[in-house]
Amino acid sequence: MPRIISVINQKGGVGKTTTAINLAAGLAIKNWLNVLLIDLDPQGNASTGVGIDPSQRDKSIYDLLIGKNSFSESIKKTKINNLKIITANPELSGLETELANDSQKAFLLKNLIGDSFQEIEKENFSYIIIDCPPSLSLLTIMSLVASNTLVVPLQAEFFALEGLSQLVKTIERIKINLNKDLDIHGILLTMFDKRNKLCGEVEKEARNFFGQKVYNSNIPRNVRISEAPSFGLPVILYDKYCAGALAYNEFVEEFITRETSKEKKVA
Repeated sequence: MPRIISVINQKGGVGKTTTAINLAAGLAIKNWLNVLLIDLDPQGNASTGVGIDPSQRDKSIYDLLIGKNSFSESIKKTKINNLKIITANPELSGLETELANDSQKAFLLKNLIGDSFQEIEKENFSYIIIDCPPSLSLLTIMSLVASNTLVVPLQAEFFALEGLSQLVKTIERIKINLNKDLDIHGILLTMFDKRNKLCGEVEKEARNFFGQKVYNSNIPRNVRISEAPSFGLPVILYDKYCAGALAYNEFVEEFITRETSKEKKVA
């Protein structure tokens, strides 16, 4: 089975979707790996960010979760080599109500992926990257239960650490009750301005508390990062040499290094 990575933060506007898109694209491009991006946010921003028009989002993750379509029917190609996506649309926002009486709803995504083993094997995916919604909703819980590990984008601002502590408590509860093997792969500081004293203080606090879980890479504020989704591209392809692209490339390299290190430890 592929490694399943959730990109998660319950706070919106922290670079979560941008990180998911660029991580997925970076793994596909740099390692020539087959990567699947699952857009689990009803807003569908990850789908937009890899160039999938709203009119092309039939057979979405919602249809897959309710059993309307199969896994293979739900996968769409992107314009990026080796990267495919299962899209999202606003219908997904009603799923929690529809599943209100389902006692096993937290395991829905995990079971679906497990039951689709042959279809996933045929696609030869090495990674499944899940872009979670900006909330601690059922969709996020489903993603945490299905995942091997998490990437947490953390905006370098005062309230960010407060929100992160809440997220960590949720992760610990999931580990105890639903997914004992879940861990945090790393915390990525985003919208970072090294000239800003507050950013430096947030980084210091994060590193003091989480230690080596905080990536060495920081993602700066960069206008090219904001522009890229409107062109349906990750910033690492939209403007390869801008500060945002260089930072995300550095992050992807660091992510790969950590993955390689874990594989050696397991071996």
